[in-house]
Amino acid sequence: MLSIDDAKIGVVGLGYVGLPLAVEFGKVFDVVGFDINTTRIEELRRGEDRTLELTSEELVQAKSLAFTSTLEDLSDCNVYVITVPTPVDVARRPDFDPLLRSSAAIGSILKRGDCVIYESTVYPGVTEEVCVPVLEKASGLKFNVDFWCGYSPERINPGDKDRGLRSIVKVTSGSTPEVGTFVNALYGKIIDAGTHLASSIRVAEAAKVIENTQRDVNIALMNELAMIFNRIGISTQEVLAAAGTKWNFLAFQPGLVGGHCIGVDPYYLAHKAAMLGFHPELLLSARRINDGMGPYVAAQVMKHMARNGLHLVGSRILVLGLTFKENCPDLRNTRVVDVITELQAANAQVDVYDPWADHRQAHEEYGISLVGKPDLAAYDAVVLAVPHHQFVDAPDGSVEAYAKPDGVVFDVKGRLAPSAKVFQL
Repeated sequence: MLSIDDAKIGVVGLGYVGLPLAVEFGKVFDVVGFDINTTRIEELRRGEDRTLELTSEELVQAKSLAFTSTLEDLSDCNVYVITVPTPVDVARRPDFDPLLRSSAAIGSILKRGDCVIYESTVYPGVTEEVCVPVLEKASGLKFNVDFWCGYSPERINPGDKDRGLRSIVKVTSGSTPEVGTFVNALYGKIIDAGTHLASSIRVAEAAKVIENTQRDVNIALMNELAMIFNRIGISTQEVLAAAGTKWNFLAFQPGLVGGHCIGVDPYYLAHKAAMLGFHPELLLSARRINDGMGPYVAAQVMKHMARNGLHLVGSRILVLGLTFKENCPDLRNTRVVDVITELQAANAQVDVYDPWADHRQAHEEYGISLVGKPDLAAYDAVVLAVPHHQFVDAPDGSVEAYAKPDGVVFDVKGRLAPSAKVFQL
């Protein structure tokens, strides 16, 4: 088994998860960061991070970090950390393609004594049942004899500057107790908050997938409560503020559930449950509620417009924010598109403004052409879909100023002060 002192690390995938990891490891070990996106590599070599997670100054702090898109540049490494995404397909089944392709690539350069660590979110069993056979086939080596594996789930929260990689406890695991100790010590070199060594890879995989499943279920409860309170005619935000005075009330909010984690990971666990002949009713019910929130928000906007005597057909509607969360450029699995699609289907003219989102990516992934700074008092309805600080920290009434005098404003996350013009879930 490897010694920590001899570790030479290759990080595969340099997105929101892999780049911060490569930078922190690069302060302690010799590290090669690999990504198949050559443009991304060129940007990182210039000290540019399009995810805005790291500044140029932070990138250069990793003295022993090199970036490459050439697989052979990883051949001298003996520890490989795979951080590729794990999406779902159109049928909401796990899409292992990035994981399988990465495993095959690393398997082609794997050597005796090497260790492969996965950080991608999966259901329990994927590392050893799905990834390891690919590594064995590509390398011709035998698992737990010639090479070993570990699993340490990512806990990156895009856009969160208060809780970075070093300040979040890291769960670790290995394919044998000795490997677990090695993986734990490896991460212990860069994690200030400490580590938690799980007893097995499957336990660590399960811990990760339920983190996001738990949040998904709680947000679904808030969304369903919001629908109920809307029918009763009371403010959801007022109810939550009152209930929140109890010490053990959990502070969840209704809203759109997108992104690469909460809106995706529960489907991985549901898939595994189905493989075992179990139907997870609560988990899938929560997913149905949250997946339906885009059309519900659009319906609420239409309802308030109708109450104000505004005609939907041909109306001008402004959607503020397209990314999946505030103060972050991440467009992956954003559910704001569901709101836009519903409004467009009703023949409204929808403009989308987001100072954080990349215009080219928005067009390529969703066919949405972002507008520049919108005109004031020009819209029949304004939807504050993502509360970027540019929207909610601006002077009072700035969001409402985009609406016509008789227009309506719908605040999805309840960040504006309610008024005769502002409505919320």
